[in-house]
Amino acid sequence: MRANPLRKLLDEGKPSIGTHTMVFWPGMVEIIGHTGIIDYVELVAEYVPYDLEGLENFGRAVDLFDHMTAMIKVDQEPRTFAATRAIGSGIQNVLFADVHNAEETRECVGAVRAETPQTGGHHGSGDRRFAGYILESGSPQYVQALEDSVVALMIEKKEAVDNLEEILSVPGIDMVVWGGSDYSMSIGKPGAARDPDVLATRDYVHKKALEMGIQPRAEISDPEDAKPFLDQGIRHFALGTDIAILFNWWKENVQKLSDIMDGA
Repeated sequence: MRANPLRKLLDEGKPSIGTHTMVFWPGMVEIIGHTGIIDYVELVAEYVPYDLEGLENFGRAVDLFDHMTAMIKVDQEPRTFAATRAIGSGIQNVLFADVHNAEETRECVGAVRAETPQTGGHHGSGDRRFAGYILESGSPQYVQALEDSVVALMIEKKEAVDNLEEILSVPGIDMVVWGGSDYSMSIGKPGAARDPDVLATRDYVHKKALEMGIQPRAEISDPEDAKPFLDQGIRHFALGTDIAILFNWWKENVQKLSDIMDGA
């Protein structure tokens, strides 16, 4: 079964760089893969339409690049269905949105890990693409592939912050990602993701995760944004989202073209 490059980086204590795509098109995966320097592409499926056949084609595109893997960001519900079908399609890693407490965290981890006495999950044997459909389903290699899947959690609700130590104590969590927009909404300050108190909470989450041996991933839109996070000991980043990159390029360059035309 396919090795998981992100798992290898985590196990070796090395940094990682991912990027987001909301364009559900295998060609976008290939464009990202051809850069040769991005460790994983995250399908932000919480926000865009997708289908099961398309997930398999997304996974096939990732498989063209030995250096790269994929992650999917899934909705609060149905967590288990979305996670198992994405992993089965070849998207090896899962970011779970809207976690509130340790019980929900255990559900997320269980959706990924195999249902064996040793691993304690509830992901059963499935004749899915990542296992060669029928070739390795339920095998020891199948179980190991699920162990190698990276489980990441969004920490983005006030309740999650209040329960942070309990959440981070659940075995099987690999990464956490701060969600400032959702957090600011959950404390009654919508649109205040850059509020000083919200940023202080973000830094607390990052610090606590590192103390408990879990890697935070910082979301950035410019490489320079990484510097303060590096000072905090953070070594994992997700840089940019395709639709935001396109929007900003069009807005900036069409305005420049308009100014040139006005001055002609």
